Amino acid sequence: MSSTFTHPRAKIPVTLPEGLSQEQVLSFHPFQTWLSTLQNSLALQSQNPSHPFHKSPYTLRSVTIQSYDLFGKRIGFLKLTSNVSTSDGESLPGAVFLRGASVAMLVMLIPDDAPTNTDERYVLLTVQPRIAAGSLEFVELPAGMVDEEDNFAGTAAKEIKEELGLEIHKSELMNLSDLAAGIVECGEDKVLGDGNLPRGVYPSPGGCDEFIPIFAHERRIPRAQLGEWTGKLTGLREEGEKITLKLVRLQDVWKEAARDGKTLAALALWEGLRREGKI
Repeated sequence: MSSTFTHPRAKIPVTLPEGLSQEQVLSFHPFQTWLSTLQNSLALQSQNPSHPFHKSPYTLRSVTIQSYDLFGKRIGFLKLTSNVSTSDGESLPGAVFLRGASVAMLVMLIPDDAPTNTDERYVLLTVQPRIAAGSLEFVELPAGMVDEEDNFAGTAAKEIKEELGLEIHKSELMNLSDLAAGIVECGEDKVLGDGNLPRGVYPSPGGCDEFIPIFAHERRIPRAQLGEWTGKLTGLREEGEKITLKLVRLQDVWKEAARDGKTLAALALWEGLRREGKI
């Protein structure tokens, strides 16, 4: 049987499916982040007279959690519907798949004998099964889910070690999403209402909360070692990861991983920041 409780902060009814408790939902970080971000965006309607919905603002009225998946004893994914509507009864699409933040890493290797200002860079990609895409050999940028959304750099460094076999301290990583956002916020064309959103790429904002901060790292290595990366097997087998590495010249990455949105986003951020002289 389903049950309903009133959210202690949002003061809205939240309906739960059988087997899911109020405590589990309130401790699920992606749910907290999604709800807080949405409420902040809704508040902008009344605060800003130029907001397109100022005269007839939308309100979050209820949430119904339809299903969930557990990772051990904790929630991994939630599927919910939300009632976001005006006093006149107009509503916005509110079906959401909650999975939380991820991180992606653009790791570039430079031959040690290349000139200082070289464009000769090689990017490490992963090839692995992605059942959701119906693929057993999906080519993409290394990535991983974030358990706590204030530990992006630490998660990126951990995933680089697990998936690529490279020891990189989090202080050696550049947060491309932060750098790009800083440029926008200093400009004059800041998009209305975007200021409260987490900094990252949203692959599917029409139905999923996932956002991906993108990090980059460059490292010089002996040219003779470049060939050792392609075909290398990595990943945590106990977690079902079966990863093969692929080394690709930077200028060919957009073709080799054209199906992977985070790869294309990483390339766009890196190239844009280089043009701006920020990296």
